[in-house]
Amino acid sequence: MKKWGYLRETKEKADKAGIDKDTGLNRTGLEEYLAVIFPQIDDWVHDQKTGLSYAGRKLQTRPDYRSEALKLIIEFDGIQHYTKPDVIIKDEEKTSIYTQLGYKVVRIPYFIQLTNNAVKKLFNVEVREPLFDVCNPSLSATNGSPAFLCNAGIERMAKEFAKFPEQYRVNIQALRACKNDLLTGVSLLEATYNRYSGK
Repeated sequence: MKKWGYLRETKEKADKAGIDKDTGLNRTGLEEYLAVIFPQIDDWVHDQKTGLSYAGRKLQTRPDYRSEALKLIIEFDGIQHYTKPDVIIKDEEKTSIYTQLGYKVVRIPYFIQLTNNAVKKLFNVEVREPLFDVCNPSLSATNGSPAFLCNAGIERMAKEFAKFPEQYRVNIQALRACKNDLLTGVSLLEATYNRYSGK
């Protein structure tokens, strides 16, 4: 059985990254996950212009993955999508444009792993094969913790974690274990998350 690892945009990037030194887990390219989530779909286009027009002009955007059969666009949002307010605004604009053009847009944050539950929530697909193990945290003091994010990024992270509380719990425990709020930003994330989760 395949050992599912931390999500990377492509298999090539996953292979380059190798094994995670803290957990010993490998990394897995998004196209490998997509092959299991959508086994009948083979028209995925990676990082290419869409050829679509909006408001009378050709779009220059290059979605991470696009399937015309599913009318689905998938964006893997790395840490830069949480550190720069202008990038966050552009993400919202692109999502709005794609949606208006008839696509479903799924944005996968770098700190959310493709567990079976996450796949169900993101894609409305149940995969029988056990995917990523939710017990493994994806955040640490040296790996994209909230301390590295801008205010809009913290807000965005908290909103995303509110959709995946089981991944929030695992990650918040890992960040607390570092015992250095300056490096982790854990108290800021907790306060913001509590606003979105109704605590």
